[in-house]
Amino acid sequence: MSINHKEPEHLSLLRNSLKQFIEKEMPRDKVNDWDKNDHFPQDVYEKLCALGVTSLTVPEEFGGSGLDIISTIAVIEELASRSLGLASGFIYCSCYAGLNLLEVASEQQKKDLLPKVAEGKLMFSYGISEPDVGADVASVKTTAIRDGDSLVINGSKRWCSGAKITNYIYTLVRTGPSEDRYNNLSLVLIPPNSEGVIIEPQQTLGQKGTGGTCDVTFNDVRIPINHLVGEEEGWNKGWEKIVRTGLDVEKIEVAALAYGIAKAAIEDAWVYAQERIQFGKSVSTYQSIRHMLADAKAKLEACRLMTYEGASIADQQIVDPAKMSMIKLFVTETAVEIVLSCQKILGAYGYSRDFCMERYVRDILAMPILGGSSAIQKNNIVNRLNLPK
Repeated sequence: MSINHKEPEHLSLLRNSLKQFIEKEMPRDKVNDWDKNDHFPQDVYEKLCALGVTSLTVPEEFGGSGLDIISTIAVIEELASRSLGLASGFIYCSCYAGLNLLEVASEQQKKDLLPKVAEGKLMFSYGISEPDVGADVASVKTTAIRDGDSLVINGSKRWCSGAKITNYIYTLVRTGPSEDRYNNLSLVLIPPNSEGVIIEPQQTLGQKGTGGTCDVTFNDVRIPINHLVGEEEGWNKGWEKIVRTGLDVEKIEVAALAYGIAKAAIEDAWVYAQERIQFGKSVSTYQSIRHMLADAKAKLEACRLMTYEGASIADQQIVDPAKMSMIKLFVTETAVEIVLSCQKILGAYGYSRDFCMERYVRDILAMPILGGSSAIQKNNIVNRLNLPK
């Protein structure tokens, strides 16, 4: 899809369907309750899946509607404009599970698991970061040891989003000597309800109702050998699997979340500015407010163009890590600027939990961190563009 042309009809129809669903099943008062109670609405998620949206990352041969990254990003955007929780649930299924399985799983694993993704019945959390391991993922200390037809997992992971509601933790483990840094890693699928798994939700400023951002500890957790991603071929091949395009697409997923939240903030500020009367007229007539809204609209359009440029690159399976990092960096940082500006337009109401703006602020602050921090994206950009050190 060219970003310079009108959206294709099928994408417009998808957006209209989602907007109707959001207004019916995700009214603002419900979403605010989900946020207040840190509740993931499983019943609403199941109704969302009934629309068929989780099939957008699954080829027809596995029961999906065919791989369509642009439409997938549009779903994330529309859901995030109302609820980060539902948008996150969609990502756990369609992106974390669907896209990774499609790219790096064995054929048997694809046959077994991708049809579940298409139906919305399979979610993954990421088990990559650890208490002492952030961006340097090749330094993970969690281990997997073969024991007959099983793998025994020991270690701990941090920032496992959704671990309270997902079916598997997509976990990077060390499967060989620590000195063989990149050739001793594997990916495994660990059910969170396995014996020996301890899940401890962390208290975060935002991201409420997303299934938890959790610390996860593995104490002699035993899983079948066929839970090794890629099966036998995947042993000690975790590094080459994890650095493939899945992580680049994650950057666009986070950009879409940020864009959706920023879009919602502008829509609320736009309406509020016209309805709020001060000194006998709406505050939207004051030049300072008009300029704030103009700046926000211009920045939002730039975010839209960059987000869907990234979706188009991914849809065409073009490998361009530097550009993906540029998009993630620009959109998430700019979205923060947009939301904080819109909060100022609402004044004290933008700080009140009775208004959605306060939630937008809490949620948007996580976006430059998720999927690789802004500092890491800057490193990626200059390194990929071969700037001498």
